Amino acid sequence: MAEFIVKLADERGHISEQVQSATSAMEAQERFTQAGYLVYSVRPKSGFLKSSSARAVKLEPFVIFNQQFLTLFKAGLPILTALEILRQRQRDKTIKVILDDVTERVRTGESLSNAFTHHQSVPKIFTTTLMAGEKSGNLEEVLGRYISFQRVTLTFRKKLLASLVYPTLLIFMVSTMFIFLISFVVPKFGELYDTLGSALPSITVFMLALGRNVQKYLPAGLLLLIIIVVGFLRWKKTEAGNRQIDILRLNTPMLGDIWLKYQVAMFCRTLSTLLVGGLPLVPALETSGSSITSQSVSAKVKDAIQVVREGKPLSQAMEGGIVPDMAVEMIEVGEATGALPSMLNSVADFFEEDVQTALSSALSLIEPAILIIMGIVVATVLFSLYLPIFSLGANIQ
Repeated sequence: MAEFIVKLADERGHISEQVQSATSAMEAQERFTQAGYLVYSVRPKSGFLKSSSARAVKLEPFVIFNQQFLTLFKAGLPILTALEILRQRQRDKTIKVILDDVTERVRTGESLSNAFTHHQSVPKIFTTTLMAGEKSGNLEEVLGRYISFQRVTLTFRKKLLASLVYPTLLIFMVSTMFIFLISFVVPKFGELYDTLGSALPSITVFMLALGRNVQKYLPAGLLLLIIIVVGFLRWKKTEAGNRQIDILRLNTPMLGDIWLKYQVAMFCRTLSTLLVGGLPLVPALETSGSSITSQSVSAKVKDAIQVVREGKPLSQAMEGGIVPDMAVEMIEVGEATGALPSMLNSVADFFEEDVQTALSSALSLIEPAILIIMGIVVATVLFSLYLPIFSLGANIQ
């Protein structure tokens, strides 16, 4: 018999790990499941190497896979057969690698949820949802709710990205035009004025010096920019960097409020999906808190978990922090009426709509500002370059 490390939660939501001897991971999981525990994962005590696919799965193909799996499952196909069919037809390389490993694990007796927990690239909410469905014996309904949740998330994310395309394109065009004017057009005018040998206005002298320096140091500047960007991306992946960037986002005027509401909306929708799936509140809070990007909101959720474990309501646990008061009040109403999951969905709907409206308003101000800045920059450069020509023309007359 082998030894397995079992991560589980009791009826109060306390999470612990225990070592259990069993012939297979499935047997160890069944023992604790029959005893009334919620089993998160089962892994060999000797350790287990994570899947080589550390790259996070793309949301859209993952939703498509789940929809196909649910269709086959509804048709009466065994889980192993459905996995065999889907892994053979899977085009996404990351998901295919995961399905190859999951299929082999399910064949050896592991549960579907436990097989997916070995892959860090799979969203934690997915594996937790599968566990809840397997525990309640209602995997079909729980998986259907997860797919609906991910569809809403995917649609909302696409709308946000689409709204950012135009201002991003504007910024790129402004930057490209400015670099072209300074590094190519301005030095050409400098060569012309050098042949004339006449005195130049101060603004023209400054612009010509700027153009020569930019042309001279442009390759080194681009290399330095690449180094800075790469360094920033590496620093962003660290815990300290991620925390500082999150604080900067939240403190940014206008955009900070949008970011906060977006994170709260994602948290509420995730929590609602897990609660409807039959997961206890504390494990659902742990999964929801770890699935959001904002470190500050996630820290608030972790603090709330300790308060909920003491027997206090969720609304009271979420008070006095960065979570908007309206969200706390709606959660309180949901707890009082016994309709917390539906109220959480309402909170998510409200904040998602508010985010879209606020983002549209912000972009309606940013876009003309970018155009104005572009016009001022171009006009300043052209004025400084043509001013000596105008002066020469006036002197000739």
